[in-house]
Amino acid sequence: MRCVIARYPFDLTKDGVLESMKGVDPELVVGESVTIGRRRYPVKQVGQIITRQDRRDFTSGEVVRAMTKLGFTCHQEPAATPAPEPSLSPLQAASAMLGGTSADENGGQAG
Repeated sequence: MRCVIARYPFDLTKDGVLESMKGVDPELVVGESVTIGRRRYPVKQVGQIITRQDRRDFTSGEVVRAMTKLGFTCHQEPAATPAPEPSLSPLQAASAMLGGTSADENGGQAG
């Protein structure tokens, strides 16, 4: 399949991508990613390997479009998960909702 990445045409095949990524350890996925074989790679890592270009020369969207057309599964950036709230007793939670201070903050004494 012919595709354009960073204004350069490439003839890519699914088998060619699989061969290029063979033996390559995936980097830590922090943004968009693509599943190749049984591994999940950052899109920019895949783009760099298959095009031999610097990662700054192309967008992740260009690589995602090419990988999707070749039949690979692409994944969006993982959603940010909120930090877990510290566990509070029911009394502390109620006090916090009302804007008060908890008994623990006052050394166990009501304020």
